[in-house]
Amino acid sequence: MQGWRFIAQRALGDEVLDWEVPFALSSNPKRDLSGPGAMTGTITPEYARMMGSDGTPILQEWGTKMYLEIEGDIRWGGIITKTSFDGPQFTVACEGFSSYPHGIPYESYIISGKKITPKDPYAGKDKNHDGWVDGQKGKKKVPPPPKPYGGPRIDVFDGFRHVWAHVQGKPGGNIGIKVDAHDLGELLGTSNGEDPWELAWWDNPDCGQVLDTLTTQTPFDWLETHEWANATSNTINHRIRLGKPRLGRKRPDLRFMDGENIAAIAKPEGMGDDYANEAIVLGKGEGKKMKRAQVYRPRTGGRLRRVVTVTDKTLASDKSLRSRGDKELAGRTANLQIPAIQIWDHPNARFGSWSLGDDIRVQVHVPWVGDIDVWHRIIGDEISADGRCTLTLKRSDSFHY
Repeated sequence: MQGWRFIAQRALGDEVLDWEVPFALSSNPKRDLSGPGAMTGTITPEYARMMGSDGTPILQEWGTKMYLEIEGDIRWGGIITKTSFDGPQFTVACEGFSSYPHGIPYESYIISGKKITPKDPYAGKDKNHDGWVDGQKGKKKVPPPPKPYGGPRIDVFDGFRHVWAHVQGKPGGNIGIKVDAHDLGELLGTSNGEDPWELAWWDNPDCGQVLDTLTTQTPFDWLETHEWANATSNTINHRIRLGKPRLGRKRPDLRFMDGENIAAIAKPEGMGDDYANEAIVLGKGEGKKMKRAQVYRPRTGGRLRRVVTVTDKTLASDKSLRSRGDKELAGRTANLQIPAIQIWDHPNARFGSWSLGDDIRVQVHVPWVGDIDVWHRIIGDEISADGRCTLTLKRSDSFHY
């Protein structure tokens, strides 16, 4: 692993504890699109007992940040979330910074698109219910009460940032993540106030689940990144990049082909029992009052109707129900896809030349099927010390944003 090193840093205060942690990988560092990623490895128990200058162990659950640096660039960053002993080995499991909000309760209140009912100035002024204002000289009809309307609404990305700010604003909660400042251009809640977006402490929402719901319901991409502040600094910047709504781009400049830079492919697969061309989405409410939407795909090629039912009690508007149905069907396509490829560092596509979210053209030969030439999106990557990298893929035409 020449050019590789693992760096340990205190989770709070950012003190670098060790520039050369003797970390032996048991799973390759994995980055995920719109997810935290993970890395697992082992060290000797003797090293595990080493203390930092503050008198606490260098490697500590929820107390240590870990990074993988390759040739001077930080290629992975995360937090130690679990440690265990397995015989003579000390096992360390790490997850990306974006795993931290999971399990953290939301303890405040925010609402977007609140239903506002103006005060009726004529309420109680027609006690005999004859339709005329009481006590007026002359006759004045009681006007209809003012109509309710929707209150101020916030952008989806403002809601995403609000939750991150809430998590990091608590004592001992600032993990150092900065979230992009731009807006998505979609507002939470409805304009008429009938379906506000609300977070309330008394409902005990989980901050991580709220972030996931915003991501999938809207939908949009985000990516966790870590990099040195500059070439001579020991400061590491942590960022959540937000798509508008997606990240990445089509990459005709990169080539992924059997016999050139593809070392192996995961078994191509269809959807089998998971295939569906219709989705029924059940949302808020109970019984006959439950919110419901049906989303269809054309039944081409003589395929039978296949239905998937999704229940999500956070959804109320027809738009959010249909968006959830579209996303569910997008992942249940009838088309063959390549779930992953393993590649060499090659002039066709140098390591680091792609970004998560990019669309790449995959050209492979599949026994019993023949030649496949299909665009896929990169939704994850794992780099290994043997000079290979595994790209996790999903068909580009399965995304609807």
